[in-house]
Amino acid sequence: MLKIDAHQHFWVFDPIRDQWINEDMSILQDDFMPEHLQPILAHYGFDGTVVVQSSELPKENYFQLQNAEEHQFIKAVVGWVDLRDEDITEQLEEYSRYEKLKGFRTILQGDEDRSLMLRPAFKRGISQLKRFGFTYDILVLPDQLKYALALVAAFPDQPFVLNHIGKPNIRNKDINEWRTDIKALATHENVYCKVSGMVTEADNRNWKYEDFKPYLDVIFESFASNRVIYGSDWPVCRLAATFGQVVNILDSYTATFSKHERDLFWGGNAVDFYNIKVPV
Repeated sequence: MLKIDAHQHFWVFDPIRDQWINEDMSILQDDFMPEHLQPILAHYGFDGTVVVQSSELPKENYFQLQNAEEHQFIKAVVGWVDLRDEDITEQLEEYSRYEKLKGFRTILQGDEDRSLMLRPAFKRGISQLKRFGFTYDILVLPDQLKYALALVAAFPDQPFVLNHIGKPNIRNKDINEWRTDIKALATHENVYCKVSGMVTEADNRNWKYEDFKPYLDVIFESFASNRVIYGSDWPVCRLAATFGQVVNILDSYTATFSKHERDLFWGGNAVDFYNIKVPV
């Protein structure tokens, strides 16, 4: 089974386009490209990655597809498309020509309309994804989990994956409402969960392994072993941790799992969800 980092990003830093990378995130005000990640992946025994969009521009898809064409370790691309466009079906048909383009993501967490995902035009776009074999990555904050629940319930045949365990406020140990919403979301079998992005939701400078365990317990109990997927969130994770530290948190947590459970978490579930071709 391949060992897959199912959530990472590449960009050539643009201070205008990438305004979300503010001065507090100066460590990210740089270029992060495949050649920077490849030796890190090799060191930690990863066979491949899923690169996820970081910009809501059509050219983002072609930028990441070019990276994937040039670097075989990039096994899948999660791109961006405006699901509300009237010609969304035609756009998806065009994108379906690219074998490594597996799905799409919208930066819902930053939208003023917190329930954008439930607007008729957005849902119309979602309704077209499965026809072309595309997945959808859900990027939301905890206040939007109830809307995400309504979305996944409306499309029971559409594969969804929650990014960054729903971004709970680990820093302040907020867990109760998040836990309730996660358990409800996990009852829908078409929803997977990426165990990623946790370190940047904790105290960036003073986190410890014990901070994450209650949240990991909820995720693994709710989604079980066949719907949890590992992701580093590199290079964003560098705001709080190294690639290796992120790996070690999950290595420690899954240490008592069976080999089958570990194989699923570290790669098998990503292969299944994104329909990644495994070499024979």
